[in-house]
Amino acid sequence: MTRKSVLIVEDEIFVALDLQMTFEEAGWDVAGPFASIEQSSLYLKDHTPTCAVLDVRLIDGEVFPVADVLSQRNIPFVFHSGHADGRQLAQRYEASAFCQKPCLPGKLLNELEKLSDRADPKSSEEVRASA
Repeated sequence: MTRKSVLIVEDEIFVALDLQMTFEEAGWDVAGPFASIEQSSLYLKDHTPTCAVLDVRLIDGEVFPVADVLSQRNIPFVFHSGHADGRQLAQRYEASAFCQKPCLPGKLLNELEKLSDRADPKSSEEVRASA
């Protein structure tokens, strides 16, 4: 079974490191954390993560250019923000999820597992077959 990978886009260092540790402990490969649109966009030019966690407000603007690329490539993601309106984000990015900050990193992990299983039905079949 292929390991899942998550792109973390978060400019608050302690939140970013907490998310990184949570995903690594769950057996995921972690890309980042990246604190800017620029860093995230450069990463996405040559890489395709399984899914992503996106803070909305970053050091160089709002994360929407990154979310647009992820949407175009059908890569599921969760917005993780204390300043955004989850309903507006859901209207703009129907396939995404929203977790209001602060939330437990495990909740983000669960949301991403659900989204990535929906995006790749093979991964949930592999999990069932290995059980």
